Amino acid sequence: MESKTTAEVTTMEVDRGEQDQIVPKFSMNVLQILKHAQMQNGLRHRDYTRYRRYCTARLRRLYKSLRFTHGRGKFTRRVITDSTVSDVRFLHIVLYMAERAWSHAMEKRQLPGGPTSRQRIYLLGRLRKAVKWATLLAQLSAIKADSRTSLETEAYASYMKATLFFELDQNWKSALMNFKSARAVYEELGKYGNVENQVLCRERVEELEPSIRYCLHKVGESNIQTSELLDIEKLEGPALDLFKAKMEAVMAEARTQQAATMTEFTWLGQRFPISNAKIRVSILKAQELEKDINNAATESLSADKKLAMFDKLFAAYHEARICIRSDLASAGNAENVKDELNGLDKAVSAVLGQRTIERNRLLVKIAKGKFTKQKGDKGEKTTKPEELVRLYDLLLQNITDLIDLVTSGRDRNIEEVAFSEEYVLKGLVFRAERCFYLAKSYSSSGKRAEAYALYCHSYGLAKNAIQKLKTSSNPDKVLIEDTEVLFDNSRSQMCIEHAIGLMEEERLSEALSKGVSSMSLIEANNKSEKFLLENLDVYESAVNEPNSKGLTRITPFPPPFQAVACNPIVLDVSYNSIEFPSLDSRMKKEDKKGGGLFSFWR
Repeated sequence: MESKTTAEVTTMEVDRGEQDQIVPKFSMNVLQILKHAQMQNGLRHRDYTRYRRYCTARLRRLYKSLRFTHGRGKFTRRVITDSTVSDVRFLHIVLYMAERAWSHAMEKRQLPGGPTSRQRIYLLGRLRKAVKWATLLAQLSAIKADSRTSLETEAYASYMKATLFFELDQNWKSALMNFKSARAVYEELGKYGNVENQVLCRERVEELEPSIRYCLHKVGESNIQTSELLDIEKLEGPALDLFKAKMEAVMAEARTQQAATMTEFTWLGQRFPISNAKIRVSILKAQELEKDINNAATESLSADKKLAMFDKLFAAYHEARICIRSDLASAGNAENVKDELNGLDKAVSAVLGQRTIERNRLLVKIAKGKFTKQKGDKGEKTTKPEELVRLYDLLLQNITDLIDLVTSGRDRNIEEVAFSEEYVLKGLVFRAERCFYLAKSYSSSGKRAEAYALYCHSYGLAKNAIQKLKTSSNPDKVLIEDTEVLFDNSRSQMCIEHAIGLMEEERLSEALSKGVSSMSLIEANNKSEKFLLENLDVYESAVNEPNSKGLTRITPFPPPFQAVACNPIVLDVSYNSIEFPSLDSRMKKEDKKGGGLFSFWR
């Protein structure tokens, strides 16, 4: 019995020794690491170049800290295997290698005009490198990391494989399978862990959903139309950039096909023929963006996204104008062609001016919303009235430029005249608004008389604008309502400013009389003589109170003038009465002998 017990104890000691030698599993939150790195280093603004440089710098630091460099002289790559991974930073190296390759591919994907054939080959090569490193990361994590890290790296590798198939435009089933695999893992991981990790997993699932829908559409297992796939503006994230680029390429192909049937551009009852295919594509793109901006679903979008849509619209119209003007330069002496191109340029410029006014009105709406908020609302910075005055100056300048453009032709039709009159009325309303906020600016600086005069002027302009808007042929109800609100506000502010001005005048006279009655010459003299440096032996403060507005009485400044003794003036009058001794005896006497034949030798 004793020998058996001893054997059991020995076996238990051996097992305990083996357990002590087990290497602990590494843990790495892949999503959290990537989210922090991407948002802090360029991908918040889709700057893949900056993110790629960050990955390179990060890898250099990791190699140096682990002393895992590849040699100083001849470069010899050191392979990372499961036996090499003795620190979690080795897994970080593999992760950032994959991220660097992926960001380099996305950088090439976002080149202006798209990648060329040679650049596309390089892009696909970088994506294959990213897949290679992501797969290695999953293999190493399965051996050296815990189960959660292993699952995250498997999902990461699946996403990289799906991205490669997505870019190849060939094996859509494999892309769909990998996207679904990554989504399933993130859905499961989103049920556990801390709140931050759960939120990151859910965001990742939302980012993968549009790509899955697109793959289903390509495979033919879904009845989703291509137009339905464009509703992705509410989603943001680096995982959607490739999908957006793919959809933009699809829409560009659709626009090219649609441009073949587009022959003219209509504006204010006039039709302008379009012969250049690039101009057609640019105008079609701009018209699609106009529909998106005017869509009812766009009202729920944030102001930044609406402004981004306007920026894309302006870029499309500017591209069309560049093509038109290049055609004008190459038209030569063909007068008919030049007249058509000039008319088309005028129409496109007028539409661009209209959209610029709409964008600036959106900026005014945003600024007004911030102007009415209190300073403590959500910590947002309030708008000053001067900023609104500047925006209305821009609007008035835009309206002036647009009216000058429309009225520049000799022969104007009825539509152009009505168009000009409509914007003249809008300019009158904007002048009234500008005057109102200029009065606000004067009121905030305490200039009551100027503010009252400007409120009166705004009141008169608003009244005149309401009368003209109601009698116009096509009254704008929204603009009339806004002008009526301005009319009421101007009237109320006039009364308020008048009352405040009278109150301040009464207070000023009272304060003046009180101040004069309390004046004393003795106290003034005492105060004027009471300086700190002159009364250092007296323990009495010569410094003013913290809330007082007077000057601190430390020393008089500027210092008083002091009498300074002048240097004595010495008049040298003794010179004329001094008799100096004769110096003739010391002077050299001349030789009076006559010169002979050889006298010049002396």
